Amino acid sequence: MQDRSFTPLPAAVCAQPVAIAARRRALVLGAAAITLASLLPAGPAAAQAWPAKPIKLVVGFPPGGGIDIVARNLQPGLQEALGQPVIVEYKPGAGGVLAAGELMRAAPDGYTILVANLGPFVLAPNMVAKRPFDATRDFTWIAQTSGSGFIGAIPATHPANTLQEFVAWARANTDKANYASGGSGSITHLNGELLNQAAGTKLVHVPYKGSAPAVQDLIGGQTHLMVDVAAVLMPHIQSGKLKAIYVTDAQRIAQLPAVATAREAGFPALEASGWQGIVGPAGMPRDVVNKLAKALRDTLAKPDVRQKFAQTGSAVMERGPDEFNTFVAAEVGRWVPVIRASGATMD
Repeated sequence: MQDRSFTPLPAAVCAQPVAIAARRRALVLGAAAITLASLLPAGPAAAQAWPAKPIKLVVGFPPGGGIDIVARNLQPGLQEALGQPVIVEYKPGAGGVLAAGELMRAAPDGYTILVANLGPFVLAPNMVAKRPFDATRDFTWIAQTSGSGFIGAIPATHPANTLQEFVAWARANTDKANYASGGSGSITHLNGELLNQAAGTKLVHVPYKGSAPAVQDLIGGQTHLMVDVAAVLMPHIQSGKLKAIYVTDAQRIAQLPAVATAREAGFPALEASGWQGIVGPAGMPRDVVNKLAKALRDTLAKPDVRQKFAQTGSAVMERGPDEFNTFVAAEVGRWVPVIRASGATMD
């Protein structure tokens, strides 16, 4: 009789369907997990929208100067627009170049930005044999905020009352005539060199660590001329401690209607303007740049902010990221030939 007893299959064969089913379940569960993960934040960092902590607003000059005034005008509005504290931090030195160099090496995360101006980004880097950085390559230009021409001011006790009279005095006193600046490589430095070029004078450059101490010595008569922004000089002109002898704007300015422009005085080469804006390290995320630019637009739209700029002789001048970058590149093209012709160098 045929043996009908059951002969079990080998264990390996029996296990195959179970293993296949297990693998299928694992694949299904894995796919579900991946789908769910794609719908959830990747972690704490992804859950935090910028800005998630205080923002450092760097000023590359001592307190009290024109750049500090810009920072203080912008600080409250930026804090309100961004919902985070904006901390002003001073890092003076080398006409603002020290702070610019540190900014270049900062993390491009939007938490370190700087109040930029013409001197440390366009002028000073081109006054040394080896440029410390490239203005358009090594930074992210976020937005221009303001700008103005400059005022040429002398001590109230000086015998001159006009630019022509000052030039005549300087030519007759080459042994002592000088001009003050807020630092080697600053726009106040180059404006003095422009006067030497345009008028044939030989004014000696006397650099200071910022505009504030330079103005004090100008008032005291230790120096004879300073060409700086209205924000720095106007309070002392209005108080009678300084005399304005020319402005570098194309037109006379409302605060000084009786003071001639450089062109009217016969020196059109002295026409110049300064600008201020916010800059960050190269490589900042575009969405962060756009958020900062919008916060600045919102701040500058406030009537009280615009009034503060006007009171210091500046005008609100808005340029967005792309336009500001193009503008800075054009400024480099304009000023580098002037620097080379003047022979101005940084200490």
